[in-house]
Formats: sequence, C-alpha cells, structure tokens
Amino acid sequence: MSDPLPPSPEHTPAPVHRIQSYILGAILVLLLIAVLRLFAPFFSFLLWSVLLYVIVSPLHRRVTKNINTNTIPGMLLQKVWALAFTLGTILIICVPVFMVFTAFLRQALEMGRSFLEIVMERPEGLFEFYERLAELIRNISADYITVTAADIDQHVRNFLSTELQNILLLGGNIVINIGTFSLAVFIYVLIMTFSLFFLFADGPYLARLFLYTIPIKKEYTSTLATKFLDITRNLFLGYIMVALMQSTVAFVIFTIFGISGSLVFAVITFVLVFVPMIGALTIWLPLGIMMVASGNIAGGILFMVLSAIFISGIDNILRPIFLKDRIHLHPLIILFAILGGLVVFGFNGLILGPMLVIFFLTVLDLFLTEHRISHEKV
Repeated sequence: MSDPLPPSPEHTPAPVHRIQSYILGAILVLLLIAVLRLFAPFFSFLLWSVLLYVIVSPLHRRVTKNINTNTIPGMLLQKVWALAFTLGTILIICVPVFMVFTAFLRQALEMGRSFLEIVMERPEGLFEFYERLAELIRNISADYITVTAADIDQHVRNFLSTELQNILLLGGNIVINIGTFSLAVFIYVLIMTFSLFFLFADGPYLARLFLYTIPIKKEYTSTLATKFLDITRNLFLGYIMVALMQSTVAFVIFTIFGISGSLVFAVITFVLVFVPMIGALTIWLPLGIMMVASGNIAGGILFMVLSAIFISGIDNILRPIFLKDRIHLHPLIILFAILGGLVVFGFNGLILGPMLVIFFLTVLDLFLTEHRISHEKV
C-alpha cells in the first residue's frame, strides 16, 4: 500500500502559532483594559506625581549622581535623598497652596459680607454708583445702550434673588462637609507622597518597565520618552509658571490700588489666564471700569494701563521665552487643545490636551517614516 500524498498547498491549515498569537494578543488587550480600570481611580494622583517628578528630577539626578547604589550605604543614602526630595516637593507645593486657600476663603467671606452690607444698609450710596455706571455705559456706547440706574438695580436684585440662595447653600455644604473635604485632601497628599517617593527612589527602573510594555522599536520608545520629558517641562514653564507669575503680579497691583478681595481676584486671574486672547483681561478691565465709574478716573485709567502692561503683557513676553521653538504647534491648535482638554479631562486637560496632540503628531511622523511615506514636516 502506497503512502498517502501530502496535502496540497491550498488545503494547508493555518499555522498553529498564528492562531496562538491572535489568542495571546486578545488576552493582552483584555488584561490591558483591566489594568487601566485598576489604575483609573488614581489617574490624577499618578499624573501630577509624574509631572512633579519630571520637573524636579534633573536636580535630584545632579545631587545623587555620585552615589554608589551597589553598596548598602549607597542604597540607604539614595532612599534618604528620595525621602528628602519627596517631602521638600510636597511642602513647597502644599504650604503655599494651603495658605492661599485659607486667605482666599477669608477674603471671599469678607467680600460677601461687605456686599450684603452695601446692598442692605447703604442702598442710597449703591444707587448713586448705579447712576454713575449707567452714565459711563451711555457715554462709552455714544447713547447706543440706553441703560438706567433703575435697570441696573433691577438686574442686581434679580441676580441676588436667584443666586444668593444657591451661594448660601453651597457655603453650607462646604461647612458641613469640611471634615470630608479635609480627609480627601489628606488622602490625596498621602498618595502623591508615596508616588513621589518611589519615583525618586526607582524612577529609572519604573520608566524602563513602562517603556518595555510598549510593543514598538526601542528607538521609537526612546523618541517618545524624550518627547514626553520635553513636553512636560515646557508646558509647565510656558503655561503654569506664566499663569502663576501673572496672578502674583495681579495680586500686587490689586493690593496697591486698594481693591477689596485682591487675593480672590488674583486666584480667579490664575484660572482665566489659560484662556488665550482674553484671559486676565476679563478681571482687570471690569475692575478698572468700576474704579472710573466710582469717580476715581485717573486711578482707574492708571490701573488699567498698568494691568495691561504688567499682567496681560507678561504672557506675551515670558511664554515665548519659555517655549521658544520647543513646542511646534500653531497657537490656534494649542488653544483648542487646551480648551478641549479642559472639557474632556477637567483640570488635568490643561496638560493632557496639548500633550495628546503633540504625541499624535510625533507618532504620525514615526509611522510615516517607518512606512517610507514621503512627507514634509510643517
């Protein structure tokens, strides 16, 4: 009996290892989704811990570069420095934030009491201010906007009747939940402290472990890692530090001109400066108009001039110095990246929005290079 003929090529079954690769890939995707679900509740903690580590790590490496970690004393010294940098970083951030937050609440309450006192106990003086404000609006608009003091008074009363109750309810909830809020802040700081400590102690190892999980060429992971470091430092300097400087200058100017609640307006300025084009203008311009409407014409004009130069002008001077040509994105793209990031990710989107766009363009460039697709960099 003759041996059976081997199967024809067209009837050859698919290699077993290919099926196993598909199954293994599916399992890998499922496990990746599960791991992301595990880390999702702590995403904000990890994100800002990593950002702080990236900012401070150059100084940490400079201090610990001569430590021999192959010896027990060297390992202990490395842990001591990791703990010192962790506590130092947390204290440098938490102490000023706590002081500003406490003063912010105190000034906000004082402004609320003063406002209610003006409305309830001195209505005649308030109505005189409404008359001057209405006259200023008519003069600026060349009588196109015919608003009267009674109209302004009615709008203010309508606002108070609809919003004051909500504000009081919110304040009551804050007081009632102050214990829960304090506990949440403590847990937040505690998690960030642990995260920062292990990043300072084992940062290079954790970075290699993370890059190892990315299934692409080593040179590509190196490019992405370098891009991540550059993006993080430049976004921090170009946006957060500039906003901090603008709000600090705003606080100084507001205090010099005797504006009540100067810290409150400075904190609001810090938030609004992330909105390009208008930013801080939405704070100091109404304050200047109110000063002019109150009769202090020279002081109001001087206030607006100084604010335009030293508050809004800082953005145009310092941001190009910090960013230079490191972030190759058109300002319009950065605008929508920040706004979209804030909508999708909340405050984290301030960093994640531009970062995702820059990473997308970087990966696109790597993809085109890998497949030898001709293109010109913009």
